[in-house]
Amino acid sequence: METYEVSPKGHRERMRERFNKALTDGMHDYEVLELLLTYAIPRRDVKPIAKNLLQSFGGLPEVLEAPLDKLAEAPGMGRSSATLIRLVKELSGLYLGRRLERRDMLSSPEKVVDFARTKLAGLPHEAFMVLFLNTQNELIHSEVINEGTIDQVAVYPRRVVEKALSHHASGIILVHNHPSGYTDPSDEDKNLTRSIREAARLLDIRLLDHLVVGKAGYCSFLERGLM
Repeated sequence: METYEVSPKGHRERMRERFNKALTDGMHDYEVLELLLTYAIPRRDVKPIAKNLLQSFGGLPEVLEAPLDKLAEAPGMGRSSATLIRLVKELSGLYLGRRLERRDMLSSPEKVVDFARTKLAGLPHEAFMVLFLNTQNELIHSEVINEGTIDQVAVYPRRVVEKALSHHASGIILVHNHPSGYTDPSDEDKNLTRSIREAARLLDIRLLDHLVVGKAGYCSFLERGLM
């Protein structure tokens, strides 16, 4: 069992004052993570824990996207500390989602991508999310309608359309992730998009885009001319 020295009270106070003055400007990733962990791990030097997390998972985004159980098993961590890290990740998604509400989605494509990547890009399995829009292309609701395996997820056009009708949506944006990181759409992705577009068109529901997101970026069917 690994042990860590007690963190001096003055060090923690200096870190918080530094953050309060300039937020994360000039802070290393391990320092930001260290500061976060001070609120879950009392009376212990958490700098080694923060550095170990970054080294073990590969970086700050990977730490935030890591499964709860994996985080909890890391040296010096535990369920409470892992939950705090996951809470930060989920809060980021909620924040971005709220910022999209009542905003023209087509005029803020970068915000749509940020939201999609925050929600799905770090998952170890494929998931399929739909953004439901009103006649002004404003976000009404977002929902992950199915989750699958590492390389596929079953999606039924009828269910997508039924969900759109239940939310009184006039437009939809499809989003799914590729855990491999490669965002080029597969033939299955293209066929599914065509099927959903045709099913939606019959009920005057517009399919505005299909985003494929991964850790390294994204692919927009609209931007690629695949719609």
